[in-house]
Amino acid sequence: MPTRLLLIALFIVATATSGWAQQAQIKGVIVDKDTKEPLPFTSVGLKNEQIGALSNEHGQFVVPAPSKNAEDSLIVVALGYGRKTVAVKRGVSVPNLTIEVAKRAVALGNVVVKAGKVKNLGLGAKSDNPGEGMIQGLPGSQYAFFVKNDKKKRLGNVRTVSFYIGENGFPREPFRVRLYKADGNYNAPNTDLLTENVVVSAPQGGQWYTVDLTPYNIMAPEEGFFVAMEWVVSGDKFFATNFMDDYTPYGQIMRPTFEFKESRTWNYSMGKGWSLITAANGQGLRYNAMIKAEVDMIK
Repeated sequence: MPTRLLLIALFIVATATSGWAQQAQIKGVIVDKDTKEPLPFTSVGLKNEQIGALSNEHGQFVVPAPSKNAEDSLIVVALGYGRKTVAVKRGVSVPNLTIEVAKRAVALGNVVVKAGKVKNLGLGAKSDNPGEGMIQGLPGSQYAFFVKNDKKKRLGNVRTVSFYIGENGFPREPFRVRLYKADGNYNAPNTDLLTENVVVSAPQGGQWYTVDLTPYNIMAPEEGFFVAMEWVVSGDKFFATNFMDDYTPYGQIMRPTFEFKESRTWNYSMGKGWSLITAANGQGLRYNAMIKAEVDMIK
């Protein structure tokens, strides 16, 4: 069962991270180089040991110091900013580190105006009935679903994206919306289409939750694009989650759909990168995140 596999995987991750508190730690804050404002929900990870964490809403983070190599690199990646690397040493605690990162220059391409009547086009999941199973993650992990332009329509801007939030877990916890081009290895998510922090929370679970993206003027790639949910830090729970005797889920839970014969969902784990989810049900239909989008269609 996909549900059992997902829960086992999350249990292993949580068990591994529970030992972090027993070793030297690197604590600090991520800020904008120019404004000195804290940068929330920034990815911070050790390059060689492939572990990491996400900063909280105040830009604060905690990660374990290197334990294998004499030295390692702390990789800092903030949405809309350039990548920053900081050298750290094995077993050495850093109690108050401030890391400044610079905004990434965005190259503006030529704007092509498409003449014609604009209508609404729905992409992605069509059903209102979720499949069996749960999709959840730890802070910094993501599930991205490719909303494919199956009928090769002329696309304009992205209007909305929607996620089916389950009733279990904590459906009103915040999450970050991510949009990507399918330009990574093996058509994985890679380049951010949405370069601003859009952090939202659903009023309740057991239904679709829709996010309006019209203020961001995002042009939809003709082939389609990835819509992702990213679990973010709530309070100071940087990496501690209880998956032991009493199963306690972290944050909200998405539900899956079995509408498609192909795998369109990728999972991102901090330090590991993207991997394609290939699980299927007894009828050969693939296990995909229940996500949809509305875009402008040019007639």
